[in-house]
Amino acid sequence: MALPRPLRSTALLRFLPLLSSICILIGVAWLLLLPLDEYSRNTYISENALLPGGVHTYFHGSEQNVFRAYRHEVAALGQQNASTNEVAQVIGDIFKGQGLKVGTQKFKYEAGGRVYEGENVYAVLEAPRGDATEAVVLAAPWLNTDEVLNESGVALVMALARYFKRWSLWSKDVIFLITSDARAGPQAWVDAYHDTHTPPMVESLPVTSGALQGVIVLDYPTAAPWDRIHIVYDGTNGQLPNLDLFNTAVHIAGNQMGVRTSLQELHGHTDSYEDRLRTMLRGMVNQGLGHATGPHSVFIPYHIDAITLQVSGFGNHDEVTMGRIVESLFRSLNNLLEHFHQSFFFYLLLGSKKFVSIGTYLPSAMLIAVNFTIMAIGLWLKSGTKPKTVDAAVAITEKPSDEKNEKKDTEEKEKKDTTSDSSPLPPSSPHLESPRPLLLPLLFLLLTHTLSTIPLLLFNTLPHTLLCPAFTIFSLLSLCLPLLLSFTLHLFSPTPQVYTLLRCFSLLSLGLFLSALATLNFSLSFLIGLGAVPVTFIKPTKCKLVAVLQHLVLAVANPMVALVGVAVYMGEPLGTVLGEAQVGWEINGLWTAVVVWGVWWPAWVVAGVGAWGGGRMVEN
Repeated sequence: MALPRPLRSTALLRFLPLLSSICILIGVAWLLLLPLDEYSRNTYISENALLPGGVHTYFHGSEQNVFRAYRHEVAALGQQNASTNEVAQVIGDIFKGQGLKVGTQKFKYEAGGRVYEGENVYAVLEAPRGDATEAVVLAAPWLNTDEVLNESGVALVMALARYFKRWSLWSKDVIFLITSDARAGPQAWVDAYHDTHTPPMVESLPVTSGALQGVIVLDYPTAAPWDRIHIVYDGTNGQLPNLDLFNTAVHIAGNQMGVRTSLQELHGHTDSYEDRLRTMLRGMVNQGLGHATGPHSVFIPYHIDAITLQVSGFGNHDEVTMGRIVESLFRSLNNLLEHFHQSFFFYLLLGSKKFVSIGTYLPSAMLIAVNFTIMAIGLWLKSGTKPKTVDAAVAITEKPSDEKNEKKDTEEKEKKDTTSDSSPLPPSSPHLESPRPLLLPLLFLLLTHTLSTIPLLLFNTLPHTLLCPAFTIFSLLSLCLPLLLSFTLHLFSPTPQVYTLLRCFSLLSLGLFLSALATLNFSLSFLIGLGAVPVTFIKPTKCKLVAVLQHLVLAVANPMVALVGVAVYMGEPLGTVLGEAQVGWEINGLWTAVVVWGVWWPAWVVAGVGAWGGGRMVEN
């Protein structure tokens, strides 16, 4: 005999938390299995037209002397603390002397009370065999990401410009770009190139070319011999370049030039499980933070594949080796018949020659996200039931004795006969069907999401000197906010159903958003989902000890603590991290803050309201 519907719902409600926990455990375990050989793949080049390492390189001899002369010129400008205008003037004259079209661009950004301004200079080598519809870029910032003079990088760009000018094989225009810094300068240039800039703060470009097919950035500040090349590939907002570009750089450096490559600042990679896992997790953190890891990062949102080549260590390689690597890379890019498209745009790198594709790693983030949806379904079922009323219990158990009661009993018997096909509610069942009050929980959820605009605007507009004090004050107020909102909600005389529906709608929106985000930025979706796991299991309880433990968990598992953890991980003061996020918002269009404050923080607040107000309803 089939169980009545309320009993089936009760059994399902008991099973759903277990199912949710299983999804979380499998999602984490799935991620930890990815570095194994059974789940990872060897990298390969999909675009056969690239022909990496298939050409003979000629950058040596006299070109090395030219490079050293340019490096001496760059070092002299650095020692004189020349202004960006003077630097652009000198480099522009050098490019003009090489017979190239030269353009300059001034820019100015303001973020957190600080001003970022400078002047970019660039030159265009028109392809003898092209029609100016496509171009590739060789760039170097005057100051690299560590605010160090990029002495050899800038000199090598100028030397290669002179060297490339002598060849007649180019089918794509080559643009040589020197930016005044590693973040604002490249952003201003690429925005102006695509006419998305905001004049007069960012000037338009006087000289342009065709669609950009690829960008190689040189971060080469030292004049000493080096050992290996560190490839930086993470883009803004977690976007990645086509894997073919990364593989081409690795293949040319390793197989053609005999140079070892590294990534994610792991220079002693041994291809062990631990090193693969560490590389993958570091890549996930960078992708999840979404910040610009190098000058190349700002090109990727425009669907321009870009990487940065950094030299590291002390060895026996010099500028000739780097020049040959760049020459071979541009010869490969010159062979492209169309834009990069055949290889992967969504991947996790485990090493220079190991990766995991999206079809393999995506289920782990989806399992984390689906646990919120599962619990939301359970709360929805729970909200549709209510305790059996006393009148109903009396009506079932009373035995009529007089003539009037006998007549009533006869009417109930006839009514029961007419509904014999349906399953009646047993006397032992504690639930009855109940209508759901939807307006109050939906309005309250809308209120919490509206409040999330306060930290979003606060930390993106305050002067950088006030970010740390404001963060401390906001963190303390956030800890008190759930209690305050629960008292506010209590003024509207909410029922337990209201608290149940409030948690239901919050978890449902969280699960839906993270599921969609996983296809765009897997790492951010996984990390936010993992950080928000405690809100899944926070529920009203009569036990004082459990209630205290829940409030302690909520006090620790919140976005503010996560931001402190990011600062510890990066080895930077909290004010620096908040300032970098502010610069990313104003200059690079970083939207990680929208996810943190607009998605995670409201779900955390609603969980706290449910723990405070729902717990009081349980006690009553």
